[in-house]
Amino acid sequence: MLYLAIDQHRKQLTVNLRDENGEVVLRRQVSTQPARVRAFVAEVAQRAAAHGGCVAVVEVCGFNDWLLELLDEHGIRVLLVQPQRRNRHKTDRRDSNDLGELLWVNRHRLLAGQKVHGVRVVQRPTRRDAEDRQLTALRQRLGQLRTRTLNKIQRLLLKHNLHHHCPTKGLQTKAARKWLETVALPEIDRLEMDLLLAQWNLWDAQLDRAEEQLTRRHADSREAQIVATVPGAGIFGSLALASRIGSIDRFARPGSLANYWGLVPGCRNSGEATQRLGSITKEGSALARFVLGQMVLHVLRRDASMKAWYLRIKRRRGAKIARVAVMRRLVSVLWHMLRQGLAYEVCRQTGKLRREAQPAA
Repeated sequence: MLYLAIDQHRKQLTVNLRDENGEVVLRRQVSTQPARVRAFVAEVAQRAAAHGGCVAVVEVCGFNDWLLELLDEHGIRVLLVQPQRRNRHKTDRRDSNDLGELLWVNRHRLLAGQKVHGVRVVQRPTRRDAEDRQLTALRQRLGQLRTRTLNKIQRLLLKHNLHHHCPTKGLQTKAARKWLETVALPEIDRLEMDLLLAQWNLWDAQLDRAEEQLTRRHADSREAQIVATVPGAGIFGSLALASRIGSIDRFARPGSLANYWGLVPGCRNSGEATQRLGSITKEGSALARFVLGQMVLHVLRRDASMKAWYLRIKRRRGAKIARVAVMRRLVSVLWHMLRQGLAYEVCRQTGKLRREAQPAA
């Protein structure tokens, strides 16, 4: 079998090809122009046919979808990895050589799906999950852009102390918008206000299109509908979480999902110290942590048992740590919900009854 390592950049690929004995048989750079890169992959696939196949290792990045599809098309198995260590002397050739050596040395464990120290194997999402992730990220970005525009409008009003004259308490009403279109401002400020109002209308129109697509895709996702039963999840939050979980079967325990989203405390034990736990690792999806943080506010209002548990931690450790603890516990509930196909209330009641049935120690 052949082992291909690819260090991808915008205009070129730096490749390193090894045989079964670990010897480098090809080391070169390939242009990312479609004809050239397709010819190179076809050449590797043809050479691999005489060696029992080929495995490629690629570092995860934001623009390698086309490369992964091309490798799949030619029957080359792809391992998408995220190394956790970075060299202090970094070049493209060294990166591809290190990737190739990592793949060849750990080939048996990697091909068997086992863990390898110092490298994180990224499971590729399905096409539908990838599209849902892209859509929910787009929805969040549009919301952030509209918020920035509203903040700039508010800044212009504060500049001239005009916010007291607004006909409504907030700006996001028809009466407030109509007033903003006619409020007297200096020439340059009036120009900026008109442009900001046009941006506001643009963000609203784009948000409507994104919301329409979110609603349609949410209706077709069984997992998203299960997550939507959590208080405060909504269409956006449930689809964002469900698409970033994928298949729940790949998480053996509830703690595995919490670790996947970086909600477990870091550890820096050394010497005789055995419990030097720090803040959460914050690995994985930042959007998932944001959605969970918003959901916690609604869960604490509607779930009395969760609120009582939160208050006990708050008295000992403070509100911030208590909220993160509720987020981690909520992830455990999500794991059970998706494993068993149960709604939030049913899953919570089942767990409560199970704990009450246990004999007292």
